[in-house]
Amino acid sequence: MTLPFEVGVVVRDLALMERFYCDVIGCRVERRSRVPGSVGGPAGLGGELVVVWLRVPSGGCVKLILPRSAPVSAPAAPWSAGRPGLSYLTFHVDDLDAVVAELPAAGARPLSDPLVVRAHGRRISFWVDPEGNVVELVDGRGGHLGPGHSN
Repeated sequence: MTLPFEVGVVVRDLALMERFYCDVIGCRVERRSRVPGSVGGPAGLGGELVVVWLRVPSGGCVKLILPRSAPVSAPAAPWSAGRPGLSYLTFHVDDLDAVVAELPAAGARPLSDPLVVRAHGRRISFWVDPEGNVVELVDGRGGHLGPGHSN
């Protein structure tokens, strides 16, 4: 590999998802591009696209992809541990409690109760972003588990 890992997420509402991943998760917009149908079609992407590259602070990139020629209308199917394929995106954060506190107002919903659990000396929390993609948040510092948290 020559560059950090990138992942593409097809979205229905580009502005909403950009705000979520930048304002709450901590990514920053690196660049925007319109991919013409003459490139997107032959590349197997279905036609014209708008792509926003979000740099993850620790490296890597999340590409938000908005199809222009065939807009996405249906929400993502609910996550299931038995479903094959890509299951979730993992983000390592410095202050899990601060991020978890912002998620509901940003349109995310928790997948677990309690919200934060301890696993192998780390604290983790699973959420569904505003469009149904599952996000795992990991705080490697461990730390104290307060209300709404479990070992």
